[in-house]
Amino acid sequence: MGDNVTFWERLVIGHPVCSDWKQEVEGSIYHLASVFFVLGCMGGSGYFGLLYVYIFFAISFLCTSLWAWMDVCAADVFSWNFILLLICIVQIIHLAYQLRTVTFDKEFQDVYSAVFKPLGISLTIFRKIISYCNAEVVTLERDHCYAVQGKTPIDKLSLLVSGRIRVTVDGEFLHYIFPLQFLDSPEWDSLKPSEEGLFQVTLTAETKCRYVTWRRKKLYLLFAKHRFLARLFSLLISSDIADKLYALNEKVFVDSGFRFDIRLPNYYHRALPDQEPSTTPMIRIQISP
Repeated sequence: MGDNVTFWERLVIGHPVCSDWKQEVEGSIYHLASVFFVLGCMGGSGYFGLLYVYIFFAISFLCTSLWAWMDVCAADVFSWNFILLLICIVQIIHLAYQLRTVTFDKEFQDVYSAVFKPLGISLTIFRKIISYCNAEVVTLERDHCYAVQGKTPIDKLSLLVSGRIRVTVDGEFLHYIFPLQFLDSPEWDSLKPSEEGLFQVTLTAETKCRYVTWRRKKLYLLFAKHRFLARLFSLLISSDIADKLYALNEKVFVDSGFRFDIRLPNYYHRALPDQEPSTTPMIRIQISP
C-alpha cells in the first residue's frame, strides 16, 4: 500500500515542475498533424462520415510519423503512429469498397432515386435488394397481358417504371396502374409466404411498359435475413394498396346517382348535380332493396 501511495504521490505532486518551458516550437509538421486530427474529429456518422474521419486521421498520423522520424528521432513514437496510420488505411479501403460505384440499369436508377433514396436506403442496401433477389427489368408490349384472371400464378412482385397498365375483372374496367406503382400489391398482400394463388384480375398494357420484377420466394428469403427490409416493403405495399383503393373509390357509383364510399360501406352521398360527366369508365353498383 505504501508503494502505491508513493507512486501516486510521485505521479500527482512528486513530479518536477516545468519551470523552464521549451522556447522553440516542434515544427510545422507536428502542428499540421494536430490540425488534421482536429478536423478528423469533426466527422459525422454513416459511411461517408466514417470515410471523412479516417482520411483525416490517416493524414494526421502520417504527419506525426514524419515528425517522429525527422525531428524527434523517437522510434517508439514513430512506430505507434505508423501502426495507427496502417489501421486507418485499412479502414479507408474497407469503406471505399462498401461505397464503390454501383452501375445499375436506368430503370433501377430511376426506382432507387424515386422510391428508395427518399426513405434513406443506401446504395449498398439497394444493391442487396437487386442482386440477392435476381431482380430484372422486363418489357411488356402494348396490349400484352402481365396477368390473366384465374390463370396467372402469383409468384412475383413487380413495380411499373414506365407506361400504363389497365386492370379489369370479368372484362369490367377497375383502374389504371401508373409508373412507380406495384402491379400486384393486392395479390402479394393477400397471400402468406407459404400459400399459392392465382390472379383474380387481368392486367393489360395500354402502352409499351417497362417494369422491375422480383421473384416472390427470393424476396421472402431476403426478408427473413433482413427484417427491416420486410418492414420497408410492407410499408410500400400498404401505401400502394391504399392509393389503389382511393383511385377505385372515385369511380364507384350506384344506379340511383349516389357516390359509394368503399371505406364506409354503409355510407354514401349524392353526387353534385352540376358535375361534368366524366369520360373515365365507372363501376356501377346495384343496391338491392
